[in-house]
Amino acid sequence: MHPLSQKSMPRHLMGDAVSNLSVKELKQLENRLERGITRIRSKKHELLLAEIEYLQKREIELENESVCLRTKIAEVERLQQANMVTGAELNAIQALAASRNFFAPHLLEGGTAYPHNDKKILHLG
Repeated sequence: MHPLSQKSMPRHLMGDAVSNLSVKELKQLENRLERGITRIRSKKHELLLAEIEYLQKREIELENESVCLRTKIAEVERLQQANMVTGAELNAIQALAASRNFFAPHLLEGGTAYPHNDKKILHLG
């Protein structure tokens, strides 16, 4: 049986049973492993880039939705000050915002300050 047969290849790829291989066979095995590692790294890089692109798009969507919700809250506060919004309508709007986890409950209690967190920077190493 040839040392680099299909049957023994998985063991060789894991570094097992290599003591009987010649220098030429070891070099072939090494080259095969290096090609495999290159493909793995390329695929990993591709997946990371796709994930970064998705997260950047999601960040923009969330920022846009946040602006929209802040505008709605400001409008509700303006209408509330003018006594045009009933308590039930205000409660419904607060429940919607709270259920979507956009604001902490204490921020919906009539405060007008909107905290702005600094953008997180993603470091790839």
